[in-house]
Amino acid sequence: MSPFTGSVPRTERWEHLRLTRHDGVATVTLARPEKLNALTFGAYADLRDLLAELSRERSVRALVLAGEGRGFCSGGDVDEIIGATLAMDTAQLLDFNRMTGQVVRALRECPFPVIAAVHGVAAGAGAVIALAADFRVADPSARFAFLFTKVGLSGGDMGAAYLLPRVVGLGHATRLLMLGEPVRAPEAERIGMISEMAEEGRADVRAAELARRLADGPALALAQTKALLTAELDMPLAASVELDAATQALLMNGEDYAEFHAAFTEKRPPKWQGR
Repeated sequence: MSPFTGSVPRTERWEHLRLTRHDGVATVTLARPEKLNALTFGAYADLRDLLAELSRERSVRALVLAGEGRGFCSGGDVDEIIGATLAMDTAQLLDFNRMTGQVVRALRECPFPVIAAVHGVAAGAGAVIALAADFRVADPSARFAFLFTKVGLSGGDMGAAYLLPRVVGLGHATRLLMLGEPVRAPEAERIGMISEMAEEGRADVRAAELARRLADGPALALAQTKALLTAELDMPLAASVELDAATQALLMNGEDYAEFHAAFTEKRPPKWQGR
C-alpha cells in the first residue's frame, strides 16, 4: 500500500474496535464481548479503513488481532447482518460482500506481519480473518469453524476458498468449507492452521511476544517477504525466481543489509532501521 496520503487526517477514535500502540506494535481488539465479538457492517468497515491507515503511516511494524471476552470472533452478527441482508437488492449485497473481501485483502497486503491471537471461537468471518493473518497463535481451547454452508451460502466466502487450501491443503479445505464443522485447536495444529499453540489463556501474551520479536526485526525485509508470499501463490516458478532476484537486489542495496555485515564484523547484534 502506498504511504502517500491526501488531506484526510488520521482517525483518532474507532467506534467498532479498540486500537492501542506501543513502540511499533499495534493491537486491534474486537470489543463486543457480549456478542462474542460478532461483526457488524461498521466493524467490517472500520477494519478495512484502519488497516489502510496503518499501512500508510509506516510506523507500525507488527499488528496483533485479538478478541475481548470469551472468544476471538463469532463471525457476522446474525441479527444486524443476516437479517439486514435479506432486505438488500443485488447491488447492495455485492457492495457488502466486496467490503468483507477488502478486509481480507488489506490483511494480506498490509506491509507488516499480522498475528491473530485466537481463544475460544473463531467462526465464519472470524475464522477467515484469522486465516488471513500471517500467524495464528491459539489457546488449546480455540476452535475454528467455516460456517457459511450452514447458513445456505458458499463456503468460499471472503477468500476462504483461496486461502484455506494454501494453508492446510485441498483435502482438508474441502472438508472444512463444505461441512462447516468446528476444528478444535489440536487438529488445527496438526493440519497446519495454527502457527503456535499457547498455554491456556496465554494466546494474547504469546502473540504480543511474537509481535515484539517481529517489530524489532528488519521491517523492510519482513514486508517484502510477506509481499512475495502473497504474490507468488499464483506465479509459475520462472516468474517467482525473477521476482525474488529483483527483490533481493533492491534489499542488498539497503541500509539493513549493510548493517548486518557491520554487526557481524563487530560481533554485535544488528540495529535494524527498516531501510
